[in-house]
Formats: sequence, structure tokens, C-alpha cells
Amino acid sequence: MSLNNSPIRVKSFQFACEIVHFTDKLKENKDFELASQLLNSGTSIGANTREAQRGVSTKDFKNKFGIALKEADETKYWLEILEATGRQVPKEMKNKCEELIRILVAIIKNS
Repeated sequence: MSLNNSPIRVKSFQFACEIVHFTDKLKENKDFELASQLLNSGTSIGANTREAQRGVSTKDFKNKFGIALKEADETKYWLEILEATGRQVPKEMKNKCEELIRILVAIIKNS
């Protein structure tokens, strides 16, 4: 399997694209600050997983995946804030974020 087809890379990229579309809708409703926070953390997951797969050492690999995990957890936080303040958050988006967290935890534990 090539790096481009690794499940975490594909899932984090697709999730980032969904985050971009969702934050565009938030901006239409004038939720600029929340959209910005969510956009930053939600797209950073994939950027860090991509960088991790080019790691120069096991320590570097685990560190980058650790950062991706922190970003995924932060993304979950912003989705929870949005939901708690009455914004409609797609259930599938929350589920995908949880799945990314589970995958990242497993990668880190097994590295």
C-alpha cells in the first residue's frame, strides 16, 4: 500500500474537505471565529498525518501523529461547542472525528 492510499491519510483528507465545506456554511451564518478555529484544527489532522508518514525516525513519526491526535481532539471540542450553542452539526461529521481519534490512538500505541 502506498502512502497516498493509507487509510488514515485518505480519511483525514476527506474529513478536512468536509470541514472546509462545513465552515463555509458557518461563515455564511456569521460564525467567523468558530469557523476559523474549526477549520484550523480540522484540516491540521490530515496535514500532520501526511507529515508523520514522511518522518525521519520513529520518534518523529509518533510525535507528528501525536500532534494529529491533539488536533482531532480539538476539532471534537469545537464541534461540541457548536452543538451546545445551538448550531446544527452533522452527526456523521462527529462520528468521523471520533473514528479518526480511535485510529490515531491505535497508530500511536502500535508504533
